[in-house]
Amino acid sequence: MTEAPIPARGLRADSVFRTAGGTLVLDGVTISPRPGTLTGLLGPNGSGKSTLLRVLAGVLAPDAGVVTLDGDPLGTVSRRTLARRVAVVEQHADTQVDLTVADAVRLGRIPHRRAWSPATASDEEAVRSALARTGLTGLAARSWRTLSGGERQRVQIARSLAQEPRELLLDEPTNHLDIQHQLDLLALISGLRLTCVMALHDLNLAAMYCDHLVVLREGGVVATGPVATVLTEQLIADVYGVRASVTRPGPNDRPHIRFLGPASGGD
Repeated sequence: MTEAPIPARGLRADSVFRTAGGTLVLDGVTISPRPGTLTGLLGPNGSGKSTLLRVLAGVLAPDAGVVTLDGDPLGTVSRRTLARRVAVVEQHADTQVDLTVADAVRLGRIPHRRAWSPATASDEEAVRSALARTGLTGLAARSWRTLSGGERQRVQIARSLAQEPRELLLDEPTNHLDIQHQLDLLALISGLRLTCVMALHDLNLAAMYCDHLVVLREGGVVATGPVATVLTEQLIADVYGVRASVTRPGPNDRPHIRFLGPASGGD
């Protein structure tokens, strides 16, 4: 089935190339996240997921191709405008300053404030809303340094929400979290209804929470589309070198993947 055309609005990469140290890291990547949905970036280590997120965020410039925001090349978009529209959540976050949770979340308001100006009522309301949406209201006065890994990731999400973005980019946000915190965090992200692009390693988590998938291998896109269409046994064998059984309990259920062993080996 042919998917409906993607509108020009939003964040989009067209035929993006990027090299690092003479190695091709992104090889003509095109990605058009659908507004209000969660797009999962999948692929083995070194496939280009983190680099693509940095290019989409404007942290890295493509060597060829273009990234646009509402049809405008990122190079023509002011840093303040970009910071208001696009929020980024890294794998790890740390600070040398002993911030409270509320102060860490207030950092998300920087793009909306003039230099040296005090916080406005709108700023404080955005912070309160972000804390409430991430279940952190009761931890607002806690020190960042006392938080668990899962709590720190939720603070990162809250800081991003305080930016009031329309696009949210996440690089392996569940890395090093236990399964309960992984599920809690992904349920939170999938419920935001922002335009989210998230790099993930775990295929079953991607199947559970993502609306759309983009699969990278050696810097190029090898598959893109709805979860049930993309996550096939053949793709898993081709991209990951692993034999797998992909099942769906019902026609409207999301797929479940059971790994059987290396693609070239026995059981």
